[in-house]
Amino acid sequence: MAKTQKELAFLRDLYVNTEWTKRFTDLADAHLELDEVENLLYLNAGTGDHCIQLHEKLDDRTAVFGRCDDEDMLMIARDKAAAVKADVDFSTLRFDDDAFDLVLADASFVRPADVEELVDETVRVTRTGGTAAFFLPSSGSFGEIFSLLWEVLFNEDLGDHGHAAEEMITDIPTVERIEEVAATAGLVNIALHNAREVFEFANGGEFVASPLVSDFLLPKWLNTMGEAEKERVSAKLSELIDSEDGDMTFRFSVKATLVIGKKE
Repeated sequence: MAKTQKELAFLRDLYVNTEWTKRFTDLADAHLELDEVENLLYLNAGTGDHCIQLHEKLDDRTAVFGRCDDEDMLMIARDKAAAVKADVDFSTLRFDDDAFDLVLADASFVRPADVEELVDETVRVTRTGGTAAFFLPSSGSFGEIFSLLWEVLFNEDLGDHGHAAEEMITDIPTVERIEEVAATAGLVNIALHNAREVFEFANGGEFVASPLVSDFLLPKWLNTMGEAEKERVSAKLSELIDSEDGDMTFRFSVKATLVIGKKE
């Protein structure tokens, strides 16, 4: 059964931030330069964890803003900031052009078709000479899942006999395509950083029941299907994992990619 926006916000805060988002933000923390940043904007700030952590690393004179995905995440982010007395301005506002020294965008749950739009927005609000950065999964991610999904969709006569799973693979952008998108948006001196992240589950049941998979990844991949079909795919996917892996754990990998550039 599909979750409400409020339920998804709490699930993201309780489970997904640690299990998923932190893999990407650790990469950002390792490579972002925060010196001489007077103001920072975080796009798709989720429930605010990383934005608040960046605020703690910055000089008190640095103004930090976070744009949340929706009103429910905004409420959680504001409550967190108030609890730790972090002076972070969370909102759902659209900001002015050329306004920030550093803009960081979380594209880890953005549909591949919408990545270009988010990158354009990230660069738009970055001042000339400022830094724009974003992170997302790149080509080579989820291969272990997609191969099994193809088999399930084919066997169940869903997703155009498995063609939907093939599209999932080809839709995820290559690092070359990501760099091209960044350059077209107006970034120069572009640097890409990658990390291979492995996610492990005890069995197929644990995999399909995890909030990351059941409420965030699978709904995005199977968005053209009805709820009954999605449930059918989940059940068959769990069975297939257990039949193939036996007593072994199930793992899938993600190629986390961080892009950093300067706005011309």
